[in-house]
Amino acid sequence: MAGIVNYISESYNELKNHVTWPTWTEAQKLTVLVAVFSIIFSLAIWGVDTVFSEAIEQYFVWVKS
Repeated sequence: MAGIVNYISESYNELKNHVTWPTWTEAQKLTVLVAVFSIIFSLAIWGVDTVFSEAIEQYFVWVKS
């Protein structure tokens, strides 16, 4: 039990005294950047999925004929 308490105490000390936290403005900018990248990446995946789905559908139509 003492090991767990020691671990939590040391983790708290590390987060409070040794981690460099971003400023509020920097955190907002990075959040917007991640959101924009996520939207662009999801649209790219959707586009590739649509193209492959259509290609596979056309392949099966061709094989069936």
